[in-house]
Amino acid sequence: MAPKLKVFTWSDGFHAFTVASSSRPKALEAWGSKQDLFATGLASQLSGGADYDAALASPGEVIERGLAVDIGKIEKTKPKKSAGPTKARRAKIDKLQAALTDLDETHQSDVADLDARQEALEAERQRVEADYERTRKGLTSDLKKARA
Repeated sequence: MAPKLKVFTWSDGFHAFTVASSSRPKALEAWGSKQDLFATGLASQLSGGADYDAALASPGEVIERGLAVDIGKIEKTKPKKSAGPTKARRAKIDKLQAALTDLDETHQSDVADLDARQEALEAERQRVEADYERTRKGLTSDLKKARA
């Protein structure tokens, strides 16, 4: 029984070399390589694609495919989006910031009003206490006179 074929590939950057063989050492032999391309990570096992099918069609033969290299090709690139927020998000942020500022101002105003009302109540309490003490003193004096 013939060993199961595996498809291996490696590239020098300009060409892709693909071969169908039963093992990695046989693939290295077919490529004529003296170094272990698998250990260096240059070669790997393929599991599908046009090169895979071509290698399986002719086992043991190296399939060479030229890679497209566009040296000096100039392309216009899209400008990168700024890291800042979009206009809609900026508007929402501004709206929320304004609402927060209004809330803070309203709160300070309410607290100031409460403080003023508390001071007024404290002043009225002192007046009521003073009136009470003066009236009580007078009534206590009148009571002493009435008993005597």
